[in-house]
Amino acid sequence: MSRMLSTVLAAASMLALAACSGKQAADAALSASPAAYAAPAPLSAPTDFGPPQGEPIHAVLTSPPNVPPPIHRNYPAKVIVELEVVEKEMSISEGVTYTYWTFGGTVPGSFIRVRQGDTVEFHLKNAPDSKMPHNIDLHGVTGPGGGAASSFTAPGHESQFTFKALNQGIYVYHCATAPVGMHIANGMYGLILVEPPEGLPKVDHEYYVMQGDFYTTGKYREKGHQPFDMDKAIDEKPTYVLFNGHEGSLTGDKALTAKVGESVRLFVGNGGPNLVSSFHVIGEIFDRVQQEGGLHPQENVQTTLIPAGGAAIVEFHTDVPGSYVLVDHSIFRAFNKGAMGILKVDGAENKAIYSGKEVDAVYLGDRAEPNLHAVSTAAKAGAAGTLSKEDQVAAGKQLFTGTCSVCHQANGEGLPGVFPPLAKSDYLAKQDKNHLISIPLHGLTGKVTVNGKEYDSVMPPMSQLTDDEVANLLTYVLNSWGNPGGQVSKDEVAKVRAQPAPAPTAEH
Repeated sequence: MSRMLSTVLAAASMLALAACSGKQAADAALSASPAAYAAPAPLSAPTDFGPPQGEPIHAVLTSPPNVPPPIHRNYPAKVIVELEVVEKEMSISEGVTYTYWTFGGTVPGSFIRVRQGDTVEFHLKNAPDSKMPHNIDLHGVTGPGGGAASSFTAPGHESQFTFKALNQGIYVYHCATAPVGMHIANGMYGLILVEPPEGLPKVDHEYYVMQGDFYTTGKYREKGHQPFDMDKAIDEKPTYVLFNGHEGSLTGDKALTAKVGESVRLFVGNGGPNLVSSFHVIGEIFDRVQQEGGLHPQENVQTTLIPAGGAAIVEFHTDVPGSYVLVDHSIFRAFNKGAMGILKVDGAENKAIYSGKEVDAVYLGDRAEPNLHAVSTAAKAGAAGTLSKEDQVAAGKQLFTGTCSVCHQANGEGLPGVFPPLAKSDYLAKQDKNHLISIPLHGLTGKVTVNGKEYDSVMPPMSQLTDDEVANLLTYVLNSWGNPGGQVSKDEVAKVRAQPAPAPTAEH
C-alpha cells in the first residue's frame, strides 16, 4: 500500500514539474515576443483642449445632401448652433404627402459640423405653429439624455444648453420627447460631425445621406395624404424605407455628382427608428469605412452595417463613369420601399477597368427616368377629379419604363420565344377589361398564344402596385404600339382587386 502511495505521489510530482516547466516556457515566450501578447491599452479620458478661444462662431448648417465646409482652425472655439423645429407637410413620394416633424425644415435635419474640443452653445427653437413639444438628444454629447434633459421646448419657445465636444466622430441626433419612436419616425433625426483637431483628409466631394423608415396608413405609393400608423411602427413593418426622407431624393436631377478620378466621402446615418441599414453602393468598393463612426477604419468594404441610431463615414474614389446606385442591401427595401439613390459620375471611359454597357433600368426601376413629374401630375389631376386619358398615358409610360420594360422591352416587342409582345397584341385586343386588370394584380402562368406564337413563361403578380398605378400602366399599354386604345380607371382596378384571385390555368 505504501509503495502504491509513493508511486502516486511521484507521478503527481512529475506532473507538477511539467506544469511548472510549461508555465516557464509560456512566460519565456511572452518575454521573447511581447508584441504578440501585448496587453490592451488602458482606456483614456476624452481629450479636453482647454477653454474656447477667440470670438464666438455661428455654425454653418446645411440641408441634405450638402455638408458644411471643413474646419480650418487649430484652436477650440465657442460655436453657437441655432436649430429650429418645424412641422410641415411635404411629399414622401410622387403624389403622396406626409406630415413631417423636422429639425431645420428637412429630413434628415441640418448637418452640424464642429471641432473636437469646441464648446457648443445650442439653441433649440420650436416654431409657434407646431402642435407638439420637442427636444434633442445628440449622441455626441456627454451629459444626461445627450441634451434631451435640458432642451424640452414647447411650441413658440426656445431652449439653450451648452456642451463640450469631447469625442471626435460622426454622431446621430434625434428628438427624444415621448413617444420617442413616433417623433423619430416622423423625421426628427440628423447628424453632427465632431472633426478631429487635425481635420479629416481632403476629398473632392462630401455628401450627407441618412436612412429612415416611415409608417403610413396607406400602402406604398398610395396617393393622397397619408397619416402616421402607430401599429405598423410598433410591429416594425414600414411602408417606406428612404434616403433623406423622400422617395427620389437622390435620383434624377437630385442625384449626387462626381467626376472620374475624384474622391468621395459619404456621411451615412440611420435614423431608424427600427431598421438596421445594410448600406451599399452598387459598382463601388469602399476604400475606407469608419464603422459606427469609430476611430479605427476598415478597408476594401463592400457593404457596411449601420444600426438604428448609428452612423458611418465611407470613402471611395471613382474610376469609370456611370450611375452608381446607393441602396440598403436588404434589397426589397430598395426596389419596393424606396431606399435608393444615385451617384452620377461623368468622365472618360476606361475600358481596361470596365468594358461598358450601362443598363440603368435593371437597377433603378422607374427611377431610371430623370423624374416622375408625370406621375405626380396624374395624382394631382386624380385628386381634383380632372384625370384625363393623356395624364394616365404619361404617368403609365414612366412607370412602365422601370416596372415592365426589362422583360417586355421599351418598344413593347418582348423577347422572342420568352416574353410575349405587348405591341400590336391580338391577346390584348380580344380579352375583356377585367381579365387584363387581373394579369398585373394576380400574375399569369401557363401557355399563351400571342400574334400566332406560343409562349410559356411566368408573369409574377405585381401586388406592390397601387390601384392608380395599375390603371395608368394598362391605359398606357392599351394606347401604345398600335394597340386598340381604351382607358382603365382606379375604381375598376379596385373592384377586380377585391375579388378572389382566379385559379391558375393555362391560357391558349
